[in-house]
Amino acid sequence: MSTAAPAPIQAEKILKELENLWISLGQQEGEDESTGVLRACSMTLLVAIEEPPFGGEDAAAPDTRADVGETVAELMHDYPSRAIVLRVPMGDAPLLDARVFAQCWMPFGRRQQICCEQIEISATRPSLPHVPAVIRGLTAPDLPLVLWCRDADLLEAPAFDQILPLASLLIVDSRAVRSPRQWLAKLRTLESGGLRVADLAWTRITRWRESVAQLFDHVDLRGLARKIESVTIRYSTPDVPVAAMYLGAWVRACLGREVGVTLEQAGQAMPWVIQEMVLEGAGVRASIVRRDRNAVEMETSGHSTRLQFQRLTDAELVREELSIRGRDEIYERVLDLL
Repeated sequence: MSTAAPAPIQAEKILKELENLWISLGQQEGEDESTGVLRACSMTLLVAIEEPPFGGEDAAAPDTRADVGETVAELMHDYPSRAIVLRVPMGDAPLLDARVFAQCWMPFGRRQQICCEQIEISATRPSLPHVPAVIRGLTAPDLPLVLWCRDADLLEAPAFDQILPLASLLIVDSRAVRSPRQWLAKLRTLESGGLRVADLAWTRITRWRESVAQLFDHVDLRGLARKIESVTIRYSTPDVPVAAMYLGAWVRACLGREVGVTLEQAGQAMPWVIQEMVLEGAGVRASIVRRDRNAVEMETSGHSTRLQFQRLTDAELVREELSIRGRDEIYERVLDLL
């Protein structure tokens, strides 16, 4: 196997290919503006993902590739972007390649297609040092760049030290990080350095937080929050998940005082992470229990309510984070408590 350095890819060449792509799309649609192609872009969305070895036996990457492609395509409907998907196949062989194509759809009741451009870059870790310069040349001028790093380990690659300063928002997913405390310290460092950070592990507990707020918003339960002295969060994973740590710190942030927070493993493995949350104090006990994949049951002081907790897709989670304008002050307070 050759270990020669891959031929560099030039941003100018990729941009030229994009321009030719738009010319081709326009020719296919004809000159009638009512049935033509509308080019839309509100930001640059850079998605970084690690994959099985390029061309290897376990390149069951087609599923991964389709998953990422479908997610990006779904996000385009609400956040039209110049999407750059950086795929990092595992392995030591040099690899650096790029291709361009368009994501197009036709809104209901319209005759004009809306198209967004997508650039796909494949680079193994030995070739990553060549990537930052390409990314700088490909970002849409005068528009924000959002970096969605689907694999936390990629942020440890030196090349990302050059990519991060380009981003106005970093989206990560702490669901499967191996060293939560060390990882959260890194997020705090990035956030304190001025980078907006969003974590999909935090986004997934939005409904848990809303449910707790709803518990104590009931007319008969107002004021009981002052009596809460301890919080127990039970989870289904072998190790303490970041989501459980977030939830416990959020309760402390909301109460504005120290309370005892216990994180413990539930007695059985479940397909969801947070299994149960119990808040207790003098004469007070409130619980939220995950009953099945799509519902939780809330109970306190004789009141019982069943709520739908349907699983959210990556596209729905990222869309929720993109909808936040400015900094998420609640998340930043929680992060500082961990």
